[in-house]
Amino acid sequence: MGGNVLLYWPNIIGYTRIGLVFAAWASWETPGVFMALYSTHVALDGVDGWMARRLGQTSRFGAWLDVVVDNLGRGMLWSRLFEWGWLVSALEWCVFVCNHNARGEQWKSGFISSPRFIQAVMENGFRTPLGTWVVSGLHCLPLWLYGGQKGVLTHWLYLPPWIQVLGTLLLAAGRLLALSVEIWCIWTHIEYLTNDESEEKRN
Repeated sequence: MGGNVLLYWPNIIGYTRIGLVFAAWASWETPGVFMALYSTHVALDGVDGWMARRLGQTSRFGAWLDVVVDNLGRGMLWSRLFEWGWLVSALEWCVFVCNHNARGEQWKSGFISSPRFIQAVMENGFRTPLGTWVVSGLHCLPLWLYGGQKGVLTHWLYLPPWIQVLGTLLLAAGRLLALSVEIWCIWTHIEYLTNDESEEKRN
Protein backbone atom coordinates (compact mmCIF):
# COMPACT_ATOMS: atom_id res chain seq x y z
CA MET A 1 0.00 0.00 0.00
CA GLY A 2 1.31 3.43 -0.87
CA GLY A 3 2.30 5.24 2.30
CA ASN A 4 0.92 8.49 0.94
CA VAL A 5 -2.62 7.08 1.25
CA LEU A 6 -2.18 6.98 5.01
CA LEU A 7 -1.56 10.73 4.96
CA TYR A 8 -4.55 11.70 2.82
CA TRP A 9 -6.42 14.52 4.54
CA PRO A 10 -9.66 12.53 4.90
CA ASN A 11 -7.71 9.77 6.67
CA ILE A 12 -6.05 12.29 8.96
CA ILE A 13 -9.58 13.37 9.92
CA GLY A 14 -10.27 9.70 10.67
CA TYR A 15 -7.29 9.51 13.03
CA THR A 16 -8.50 12.71 14.70
CA ARG A 17 -11.92 11.15 15.18
CA ILE A 18 -10.33 8.13 16.88
CA GLY A 19 -8.58 10.51 19.29
CA LEU A 20 -11.90 12.21 19.98
CA VAL A 21 -13.53 8.85 20.79
CA PHE A 22 -10.87 8.00 23.37
CA ALA A 23 -11.00 11.51 24.83
CA ALA A 24 -14.80 11.24 25.08
CA TRP A 25 -14.46 7.88 26.81
CA ALA A 26 -12.14 9.44 29.39
CA SER A 27 -14.59 12.28 30.04
CA TRP A 28 -17.69 10.09 30.41
CA GLU A 29 -18.62 11.54 33.80
CA THR A 30 -18.27 15.14 32.58
CA PRO A 31 -21.30 15.52 30.29
CA GLY A 32 -20.38 18.93 28.87
CA VAL A 33 -16.95 17.76 27.75
CA PHE A 34 -18.22 14.38 26.57
CA MET A 35 -21.02 15.90 24.48
CA ALA A 36 -18.64 18.38 22.87
CA LEU A 37 -16.03 15.74 22.03
CA TYR A 38 -18.45 13.11 20.79
CA SER A 39 -20.53 15.60 18.79
CA THR A 40 -17.36 16.79 17.06
CA HIS A 41 -16.49 13.17 16.29
CA VAL A 42 -19.93 12.70 14.68
CA ALA A 43 -19.81 16.00 12.77
CA LEU A 44 -16.43 15.15 11.25
CA ASP A 45 -17.96 11.99 9.81
CA GLY A 46 -19.66 14.20 7.24
CA VAL A 47 -16.46 16.08 6.45
CA ASP A 48 -14.05 13.29 5.55
CA GLY A 49 -16.15 11.92 2.67
CA TRP A 50 -16.74 15.40 1.25
CA MET A 51 -13.04 16.19 1.50
CA ALA A 52 -12.08 12.90 -0.14
CA ARG A 53 -14.24 13.69 -3.15
CA ARG A 54 -13.20 17.34 -3.24
CA LEU A 55 -9.46 16.57 -3.15
CA GLY A 56 -9.62 13.40 -5.22
CA GLN A 57 -8.31 11.43 -2.24
CA THR A 58 -10.78 8.54 -2.16
CA SER A 59 -9.20 5.20 -1.30
CA ARG A 60 -10.04 1.68 -0.20
CA PHE A 61 -8.25 2.34 3.08
CA GLY A 62 -10.25 5.52 3.65
CA ALA A 63 -13.57 3.76 3.03
CA TRP A 64 -12.55 1.05 5.49
CA LEU A 65 -11.25 3.52 8.09
CA ASP A 66 -14.43 5.61 7.98
CA VAL A 67 -16.65 2.69 9.00
CA VAL A 68 -14.15 1.41 11.57
CA VAL A 69 -14.10 4.82 13.29
CA ASP A 70 -17.91 5.02 13.22
CA ASN A 71 -18.18 1.60 14.84
CA LEU A 72 -15.56 2.41 17.46
CA GLY A 73 -17.43 5.54 18.52
CA ARG A 74 -20.90 4.02 18.60
CA GLY A 75 -19.60 0.82 20.19
CA MET A 76 -18.00 2.78 23.02
CA LEU A 77 -21.18 4.75 23.62
CA TRP A 78 -23.63 1.83 23.48
CA SER A 79 -21.46 -0.38 25.70
CA ARG A 80 -21.25 2.31 28.36
CA LEU A 81 -24.93 3.24 28.20
CA PHE A 82 -26.37 -0.22 28.83
CA GLU A 83 -25.15 -3.65 29.89
CA TRP A 84 -26.61 -5.06 26.67
CA GLY A 85 -25.14 -2.25 24.55
CA TRP A 86 -22.38 -4.53 23.29
CA LEU A 87 -25.05 -6.38 21.28
CA VAL A 88 -25.67 -3.28 19.15
CA SER A 89 -21.93 -2.89 18.64
CA ALA A 90 -21.53 -6.58 17.75
CA LEU A 91 -24.30 -6.28 15.16
CA GLU A 92 -22.67 -3.25 13.55
CA TRP A 93 -19.27 -4.98 13.37
CA CYS A 94 -20.92 -8.04 11.84
CA VAL A 95 -22.53 -5.88 9.14
CA PHE A 96 -19.16 -4.20 8.55
CA VAL A 97 -17.52 -7.57 7.92
CA CYS A 98 -20.34 -8.66 5.60
CA ASN A 99 -20.34 -5.49 3.50
CA HIS A 100 -16.60 -4.96 3.20
CA ASN A 101 -15.82 -8.60 2.55
CA ALA A 102 -18.14 -8.78 -0.45
CA ARG A 103 -18.29 -5.17 -1.68
CA GLY A 104 -15.13 -3.48 -0.40
CA GLU A 105 -14.92 0.28 -0.70
CA GLN A 106 -17.96 0.33 -3.01
CA TRP A 107 -20.25 -1.06 -0.32
CA LYS A 108 -22.59 1.95 -0.38
CA SER A 109 -23.31 1.49 -4.09
CA GLY A 110 -23.62 -2.29 -4.00
CA PHE A 111 -27.37 -2.43 -3.35
CA ILE A 112 -28.70 -2.30 -6.92
CA SER A 113 -30.46 -5.67 -6.66
CA SER A 114 -31.78 -5.08 -3.15
CA PRO A 115 -35.48 -4.49 -2.31
CA ARG A 116 -36.80 -1.03 -3.14
CA PHE A 117 -36.89 0.02 0.52
CA ILE A 118 -33.20 -0.86 0.96
CA GLN A 119 -32.33 1.02 -2.23
CA ALA A 120 -34.26 4.06 -0.99
CA VAL A 121 -32.25 4.09 2.25
CA MET A 122 -28.89 3.61 0.53
CA GLU A 123 -29.56 5.91 -2.46
CA ASN A 124 -26.87 8.52 -3.10
CA GLY A 125 -24.78 7.35 -0.15
CA PHE A 126 -27.51 8.05 2.44
CA ARG A 127 -27.86 11.63 1.15
CA THR A 128 -31.66 11.54 0.96
CA PRO A 129 -34.35 12.34 3.58
CA LEU A 130 -34.81 8.64 4.38
CA GLY A 131 -31.05 8.06 4.46
CA THR A 132 -30.58 11.07 6.72
CA TRP A 133 -33.20 9.69 9.10
CA VAL A 134 -31.40 6.34 9.24
CA VAL A 135 -27.98 7.94 9.81
CA SER A 136 -29.49 10.16 12.52
CA GLY A 137 -30.81 7.06 14.25
CA LEU A 138 -27.40 5.40 14.03
CA HIS A 139 -25.31 8.33 15.25
CA CYS A 140 -27.65 10.47 17.34
CA LEU A 141 -29.83 7.98 19.23
CA PRO A 142 -27.07 6.81 21.62
CA LEU A 143 -25.92 10.40 22.14
CA TRP A 144 -29.52 11.49 22.84
CA LEU A 145 -29.89 8.63 25.34
CA TYR A 146 -26.64 9.69 27.01
CA GLY A 147 -28.03 13.21 27.30
CA GLY A 148 -31.14 11.77 28.93
CA GLN A 149 -29.18 9.67 31.40
CA LYS A 150 -26.87 12.50 32.43
CA GLY A 151 -29.59 15.17 32.67
CA VAL A 152 -28.30 17.19 29.73
CA LEU A 153 -31.69 17.24 27.99
CA THR A 154 -33.52 18.36 31.13
CA HIS A 155 -31.11 20.53 33.11
CA TRP A 156 -28.95 21.99 30.34
CA LEU A 157 -31.22 22.18 27.31
CA TYR A 158 -34.44 22.52 29.35
CA LEU A 159 -36.37 20.29 26.98
CA PRO A 160 -39.88 19.40 28.21
CA PRO A 161 -40.57 15.68 28.69
CA TRP A 162 -42.75 15.41 25.59
CA ILE A 163 -39.94 16.66 23.35
CA GLN A 164 -37.53 14.22 24.96
CA VAL A 165 -39.96 11.36 24.32
CA LEU A 166 -40.66 12.50 20.75
CA GLY A 167 -36.95 12.81 20.01
CA THR A 168 -36.31 9.34 21.39
CA LEU A 169 -39.12 7.84 19.32
CA LEU A 170 -38.01 9.51 16.07
CA LEU A 171 -34.37 8.53 16.54
CA ALA A 172 -35.31 5.00 17.62
CA ALA A 173 -37.45 4.64 14.50
CA GLY A 174 -34.46 5.69 12.39
CA ARG A 175 -32.31 3.11 14.19
CA LEU A 176 -34.92 0.41 13.56
CA LEU A 177 -34.90 1.31 9.86
CA ALA A 178 -31.13 0.88 9.96
CA LEU A 179 -31.64 -2.49 11.67
CA SER A 180 -33.80 -3.68 8.78
CA VAL A 181 -30.99 -2.81 6.34
CA GLU A 182 -28.42 -4.50 8.60
CA ILE A 183 -30.45 -7.71 8.74
CA TRP A 184 -30.76 -7.71 4.97
CA CYS A 185 -26.99 -7.22 4.59
CA ILE A 186 -26.22 -10.13 6.91
CA TRP A 187 -28.77 -12.39 5.23
CA THR A 188 -27.53 -11.67 1.70
CA HIS A 189 -23.94 -12.27 2.82
CA ILE A 190 -24.93 -15.63 4.27
CA GLU A 191 -26.56 -16.45 0.92
CA TYR A 192 -23.38 -15.36 -0.88
CA LEU A 193 -21.21 -17.57 1.33
CA THR A 194 -23.42 -20.65 1.06
CA ASN A 195 -23.97 -20.31 -2.71
CA ASP A 196 -20.24 -19.88 -3.27
CA GLU A 197 -19.52 -22.99 -1.21
CA SER A 198 -22.03 -25.02 -3.22
CA GLU A 199 -20.44 -23.89 -6.47
CA GLU A 200 -16.97 -24.88 -5.28
CA LYS A 201 -18.14 -28.37 -4.30
CA ARG A 202 -19.75 -28.91 -7.69
CA ASN A 203 -16.54 -27.88 -9.45
